[in-house]
Amino acid sequence: MNRTIPLLKLTLLALLVSCTVLLPTYYAQKKGTATTKKIDDKVLKQVESRAGDWLSYGRNYAETRFSPLNKINAANIKQLGLAWSYETNTNRGLEATPIVVDGVMYTTGSWSVVFALDAKTGQQLWKYDPNVPKAYGAKACCDVVNRGVAVYKGKVYVGTIDGRLIALDAETGKEKWSAVTVDQNQAYTITAAPRIVKGKVIIGPFGKAYQAA
Repeated sequence: MNRTIPLLKLTLLALLVSCTVLLPTYYAQKKGTATTKKIDDKVLKQVESRAGDWLSYGRNYAETRFSPLNKINAANIKQLGLAWSYETNTNRGLEATPIVVDGVMYTTGSWSVVFALDAKTGQQLWKYDPNVPKAYGAKACCDVVNRGVAVYKGKVYVGTIDGRLIALDAETGKEKWSAVTVDQNQAYTITAAPRIVKGKVIIGPFGKAYQAA
């Protein structure tokens, strides 16, 4: 009996299923990162024109944390269910406010690890681990948490618990540059999300500003 044909059909079916799953994620990533490159000071001042996005911590410069979306309301709240979940592989604190840009979610976990996810499916697009020395866990007051990232002109910015500010490529998650913002011989940590103001990234216990480039 010739098993080559059935095996070939199974292989083609597996490839078809794989493409069906991965292609939407691929296009979501391309669309999201293309939009990320367009996020500048003007866009950050006009977030009300992008109701479906959450472009910065607190959503706007006033940090009102208010979403104008209204499809979820008191009448249909009981119909909501789990759409997807994502395993962060940690049993430590999670306190980030996710940033959402055109279908791509950028968020952080414990130890300042950064994730980019397809907001519709939860599929991981990339993951970045800054490899913070575990000794810094003893310096943090309230666990090794991180409260999120900032996005600006194609980059994702994160402050790490060991006091670094790191710029990542929004499409690939690869590190573009890193700067130490504290005296690492002292018990300083960074858990706050960066803010972008007039092309500057503001981070750190001293409120240091770095050029967003």
